[in-house]
Amino acid sequence: MTFSQCFLMSVLSMACMTANAAAPDPGVPCESRSLAFNDKGVCWLHQPLSKLKRDTVYNVVQEGDRPAALRATADQSASLFVARLKPALRTPMTLSWDWKTDALIAGADNRVKDREDAPLRVLVAFAGDITTLPDVEQKRFSRAKNLARRDLPYAVLMYIWTDQVPVGTVIPSAHTSQVKMLAVASGPGELGKWQSVKRNVAEDYKKAYGKDPGPVLGVAVMTDTDNTGTSAVGYYSGIRMDCGSQ
Repeated sequence: MTFSQCFLMSVLSMACMTANAAAPDPGVPCESRSLAFNDKGVCWLHQPLSKLKRDTVYNVVQEGDRPAALRATADQSASLFVARLKPALRTPMTLSWDWKTDALIAGADNRVKDREDAPLRVLVAFAGDITTLPDVEQKRFSRAKNLARRDLPYAVLMYIWTDQVPVGTVIPSAHTSQVKMLAVASGPGELGKWQSVKRNVAEDYKKAYGKDPGPVLGVAVMTDTDNTGTSAVGYYSGIRMDCGSQ
């Protein structure tokens, strides 16, 4: 996934999620909830990233007796599938999901800015006070806000499946300090199988950013192959938020 500044901040905008830079949403206490893909009460929206990029195709499918799954088909493409939380929810909370892919992406490496592709990503967007960021970051946010015509989340944490770094590795974005990637699966060992993941959101944010997180604005998934010019298919299912840090 190749990120220009405006493209990267399009990722940060995450569709219907918004955050006010001067007065961040304080959020409400955590509320356990399912983010099922077939639940009309959840604001799942497709979010293109750029008119210059092909979109990943997302379809809700049924696989056996498991909850409705989302199939993401990427062909030299990148786009998001996003669920907002309104109002924003305060941590602590755990985020859990199942995901599956049959193959990793040859040549992809999220440590390298022009090879940033992944077959599976789950993203979490956070509120925060953008005015506390260094001047260079505030200028990036200002330019991106003008382009996107919406306020932007303060930070994004991406959970990824990779074959380049060990599980637990934090990969900082090469384009902004406000996007961090955390490897929660690595290597080909579980390919072709549904893999269950459960994460302590506050702990992961603190590991990535060195401080406590603001309220959670929303969740997204993304399968992207635009940089490597390849193709990939990823499946997501059973995304859920639960209160507490278990």
